[in-house]
Amino acid sequence: MQFIDLPAQQKRIRERIEAGMKRILDHGQYIMGPEIRELEAKLAAFTGSRYAVAVASGTDALLMPLLAENVGRGDAVFVPTFTFIATAGAVALTGATPVFVDIDPETFNIDPASLEGAIEKIIAEKKLTPRGIMPVDLFGQPADYDAIQAIADKHRMFVLEDAAQSFGAGQKGRKAGALARVAGTSFFPAKPLGCYGDGGMVFTDDTAVHEQLLSIRVHGQGADKYTNVRVGINGRMDSLQASVLLAKMDIFPEEIELRQQVAGRYDRLLAGAVKTPRILPGNVSAWAQYSVLHPHRDKVIAKLREEGIPTAVYYPIPLHMQQAFAGLGYRQGDFPVAEKTANEIFSLPMHPYLQPADQERIAEVITRFS
Repeated sequence: MQFIDLPAQQKRIRERIEAGMKRILDHGQYIMGPEIRELEAKLAAFTGSRYAVAVASGTDALLMPLLAENVGRGDAVFVPTFTFIATAGAVALTGATPVFVDIDPETFNIDPASLEGAIEKIIAEKKLTPRGIMPVDLFGQPADYDAIQAIADKHRMFVLEDAAQSFGAGQKGRKAGALARVAGTSFFPAKPLGCYGDGGMVFTDDTAVHEQLLSIRVHGQGADKYTNVRVGINGRMDSLQASVLLAKMDIFPEEIELRQQVAGRYDRLLAGAVKTPRILPGNVSAWAQYSVLHPHRDKVIAKLREEGIPTAVYYPIPLHMQQAFAGLGYRQGDFPVAEKTANEIFSLPMHPYLQPADQERIAEVITRFS
């Protein structure tokens, strides 16, 4: 049994992938070829964004908007403590300080009440300037952007949507990637829409931000290759990765619907055996992961492993307890919801091609243990 079945997906589109790669070999534009522009146009239209900027990784898709906002030393950017390190790491790379926030126990996304409290604390301390908020659409479900944007407006801060796990999701009729002024997503192979290497995309409706991103992507380029108007990065996407994504987009809407069916089946089979995910009204999840809670998580995982069923734990250590951020002075107990979640959460196989019989087998092992 596969945790994520990329071979099954590839089988459907192998001919299209190979044809796209042949085109690139023929035209020889291996970086920023015509496939990049085609992909940017296609994904901008999919999300309903005015602009899309293809980049080399999901991390670049977060770092570049921060650079465009001129975030730096002395600034505070608020991030959930329960997520992958790339979110807070991008903040730290600018010289700014990531300020951690606890999560909602139902959605695992940043908790607006805790966010408000964290901002007020930073304001009262007068050591850092609150600049931005980076919500993460964890496991594929969008964060509460109405509440977050209201808080940001109150304190004159920007919101950068970390949609690394939520491309294909939606909230109240809008698509993930278009839920804030700027958003970044990842195309790491295991994502709902993944390439065959690293890749990412930044979305925005803001023309000025778009122009800055285009410059930052190529070492701060100005009018030409050897004119530099700012310090940027090498954030360009390979043409081959864009070609793979174009092939996958042909079946992506169908795969998102299949993910809804797999998640719904899990919900029914696992009811009462574990705490299943809660999708808030108005939200559509991309189901990057199907994550559940159990007080004896490690024992359940061991039983599943005995049956040859793979699992994963996202995330065993909250960011405020990571060695990389030890200098920020956080301690165990500072974010009780995130810490409790980290001790109980685990993810089950989730992909569009997961068979009902496999899900029934997974549920049978878990139910038997419970």
